[in-house]
Amino acid sequence: MEAKRITPETTEEKLIWYTMVGTYGFYLVGALYLVVPVMAWTLFALGLWRWLKPKSGAEFQSIPNVPTTVIIWFAGMAMMLMALLFGHSLNGLGLSATIKSSIGWAKGWALLAIFPFIGCLHVRPELLYRAACIVCLHTLLLLPLFIGAYLVGLPQNLWVSPFKLLGGPGPEFFMLNLYELEPGTGAPRWRFFTPWAPAAGFVANIYFLFALKEKNIKWRTIGMVGSIIIVLMSKSRLGLISIGSVWLVTWFLTNLGRPFVIYIIGMGTFFLGLLAMPLLSFAQMFVDAFTQARVDSSRVRAALARIAVDRWAREAPIWGHGVVERGPHLVEYMPIGSHHTWYGLLFVKGIVGFFSLAIPMLCSFAALWRNALLKGRVGDAAQTGLSIVLVLFLYTFGENLEILPYLIWPGLVFIGLGVAMKPEQDAELLKRASPHSPIYR
Repeated sequence: MEAKRITPETTEEKLIWYTMVGTYGFYLVGALYLVVPVMAWTLFALGLWRWLKPKSGAEFQSIPNVPTTVIIWFAGMAMMLMALLFGHSLNGLGLSATIKSSIGWAKGWALLAIFPFIGCLHVRPELLYRAACIVCLHTLLLLPLFIGAYLVGLPQNLWVSPFKLLGGPGPEFFMLNLYELEPGTGAPRWRFFTPWAPAAGFVANIYFLFALKEKNIKWRTIGMVGSIIIVLMSKSRLGLISIGSVWLVTWFLTNLGRPFVIYIIGMGTFFLGLLAMPLLSFAQMFVDAFTQARVDSSRVRAALARIAVDRWAREAPIWGHGVVERGPHLVEYMPIGSHHTWYGLLFVKGIVGFFSLAIPMLCSFAALWRNALLKGRVGDAAQTGLSIVLVLFLYTFGENLEILPYLIWPGLVFIGLGVAMKPEQDAELLKRASPHSPIYR
């Protein structure tokens, strides 16, 4: 069966589509870190213009429906900015550092609110599903280059883009990397289009969830295979756990009301009670194996967490330290406040920053779970959004979300899409599938 051609038609769909399918092209020239925030703020301005202009006639259809959940995201990220300003002021970091960090906020935390808002614009879920599968196809086509570069001994890093001069967290965000070697073991890992290998596993989990919803079996297979290969080649431990569990957890959450699911849970609880000790022993063995799989990384992460929490509680419990700080030799000089979203928030932005992220994530989970229980396209889109929130939550324990929105942005868009869709929009979505719909004119 021939695959249905999906083409972008609205302004937001075109910007999203070409940014997403052009991922490797932008990565090649080192522009990915800059292109995505520009696209996000452009669409944010477009959405505001539609929202604020006169609501008359047919133009009323173009006004975005912005649900309370998305507004909570904006409030939370505004509090992040406030914590940044207070943290810099109280720690005497100076005007230059404050301006630099504020620009970083606009390219980081702010996007966690802007992309869900973009999901409230006229964006079809099918567009994101297909675009993710196309990126996975590009990955499969480039595999011989990535693997061959390691086998023949090509340099790991080919160049650093001059776009680095425009500012960013580090050179790895503008670097063309073919592969990397793990310290100590020398085993290869691949970053693909991300700044470090675990981030590739993060993105691949989002693409895998999109591929699961792709209607065409050919593209679905390409998306799923490509996503799994990225996770395996990145050797992301968290990625492996997430890709094997999140879809299952989502299925249980959205089917709790069905009798056979309740029966399964009841039987499972009974057997868990009988096998409690063996299962606890197995869980401990799994944790030990997870830690030993990359023992140096686990040691550094644990030490960073202890230092971050201790210094947060003693020195800056409310507003935090304002910025990450270089750690001691014990943590191989890794920045305190990195490698973990929650510990990083406590250290850098204090308890204010911690709840500025926790509250929007909890509200998104509740809203998406509610919508996911509905039937039809609304529930289908919300299920994907619910899975995205679960992936984000898992990765808060292994990554700092602040610097990764430019990679995980398709998932953030889907959070907004999932909470904004309503049952009455089903008919509109079907009507919009036609290029002759008035909304495209």
